[in-house]
Amino acid sequence: MAERVLTQRELNRTTLLRQLLLRRERLSPVRAVERLAGLQAQLPSSPYLALWARVEGFERGSLEQALRRRLIVKALLMRATMHLVSARDHPYLDAAVREARVLTRVRGTERPPDELVEQIVALTRERPRTRTEIMESLGFHSRTLDVDELRTYSWVVALGRLEQTPECAFYGFRGSPRYEPADHEHPPRAEAAAHAIKRYLGAFGPATRADVSQWSGAPIRDLEPGFEALRLRRFRDERNRELLDLPRAPLAEADLPAPPRLLPRWDELLLAHKDRTRVLQEDYRKAVIHKNGDVQQTFLVDGFVAGLWRQDDERIVLEPFAPLPRVAKRELEYEAAGLEGWLAGG
Repeated sequence: MAERVLTQRELNRTTLLRQLLLRRERLSPVRAVERLAGLQAQLPSSPYLALWARVEGFERGSLEQALRRRLIVKALLMRATMHLVSARDHPYLDAAVREARVLTRVRGTERPPDELVEQIVALTRERPRTRTEIMESLGFHSRTLDVDELRTYSWVVALGRLEQTPECAFYGFRGSPRYEPADHEHPPRAEAAAHAIKRYLGAFGPATRADVSQWSGAPIRDLEPGFEALRLRRFRDERNRELLDLPRAPLAEADLPAPPRLLPRWDELLLAHKDRTRVLQEDYRKAVIHKNGDVQQTFLVDGFVAGLWRQDDERIVLEPFAPLPRVAKRELEYEAAGLEGWLAGG
């Protein structure tokens, strides 16, 4: 039997459905973070804005409470960048991307002695330490660190499995993050890869193997044991690429209405596929994703990125890439007013 071909618009609507962007749902922060396969947390405020766009009645304090209780953790994971993930998912995602993450951060630098790593781990077990304190313990006292010193630090953080403390993920966090050792054990790699793939496809599928690799930052060969362990259904896109998906994951009709949504910087929706045209037109890509990898605050109209937004004091300023239809503009302004009220409410 020939595999079903999914159109770009069907893929767009299905991705939005799974990303909770067709309709806000009433979920706990933990459940939402798991449904979304983690949230980018390079900027402390980004996960909060991402959840506001997706979760009915989301309150800032609910996420901070989950962080305090360590039900959600902030960790260096996919693509060697900071994410919020559930404590249940953390060991699996960490094991699935660990090797690729370490290589991304330390390429070209010798592995430090185990004794040095153990020394730093023991130090952070006494009490959490800032990066400056860890650097000084490594013997690096200069304010301007060279590349090899930074890579040695990255080696120690990776090998010691040092993670940021909960308050570093609070909305208004300022200052130097503190680090402490992670307290979980790694599951076997095949089991970890399978878990990561299931989380990804549940949040972003149907998708190609290359998409999973793009999202995770791990090469396909590292993920292959996970693919082999799973029973997946298969589709094709309009370019005849194989798409993988979970057996019972929902698909959305192409003509489902998609309300306007405001997305934070580095929103996962714009980073989770190798081919991003299912949500971002190629013509707009350079305006949204800069050469240094920075991803701007965007808004969606009819399910696709249609412009940028910024906060100017208490106002949300909308900067569309092209003139918007009157109804879409009015709905977008209503959504922006809602965000203004949420931000003002603290």
